[in-house]
Amino acid sequence: MNDLHLFLPLALLLAGSLALADDGETVINGCRIAPESRCPGADLRGADLANQDLGKMDLAGANLAGADLRHANLDLANLEKARLGKANLTRASLQQANLRLADLTGARLVAVQGWGLFAQAAQFQGSDLSAAYLEFARLSGAKMHDVKLVAADLEMTWLNKADLKGADLTDANLQEVKLGSSNLENANLTGARTRFGNFQEANMEGCTNCPKGWD
Repeated sequence: MNDLHLFLPLALLLAGSLALADDGETVINGCRIAPESRCPGADLRGADLANQDLGKMDLAGANLAGADLRHANLDLANLEKARLGKANLTRASLQQANLRLADLTGARLVAVQGWGLFAQAAQFQGSDLSAAYLEFARLSGAKMHDVKLVAADLEMTWLNKADLKGADLTDANLQEVKLGSSNLENANLTGARTRFGNFQEANMEGCTNCPKGWD
């Protein structure tokens, strides 16, 4: 009992960062983890959010660096300007989510469901999007140096002016993809399906198996 005063500050700190609401929902640093919850600018660094339903949440500008978001539902969530560096979003659902200007540097997005997501000018340097489903996604102007898009589905995806220098697009589905004025320097398109893709004015210097005949 004499040492109780040593443990109270730690207990209070933990209670402030992670708690349960009256209805049993998780609250992290004041952010209620529930569909349609509003947590702009929330501090969720390293949070365990695996398998959580975060659909339609407002997480604009939130810090989710290093967070575990595996299998999480983020459909229609607002993640504009959110920080997701090195977060794990393996098999997360991001359908029609807003990731404009978000930072996903080094994030793991293997097999994400990203139909129709919005990620214009987002940062994806070094991220792993292998087997990602990104049909009809909007990624114009995205920074994607050394990104891994092996076997990703990018059919009808907008990647105009995207910077894909050194990207691995091996076996990707690029049918009807929009890559006008993009940078494919040193990218690898071995085995990629490029039928009806638009590569007009794309930079293909050093690109492996880029389509021929585009100016």
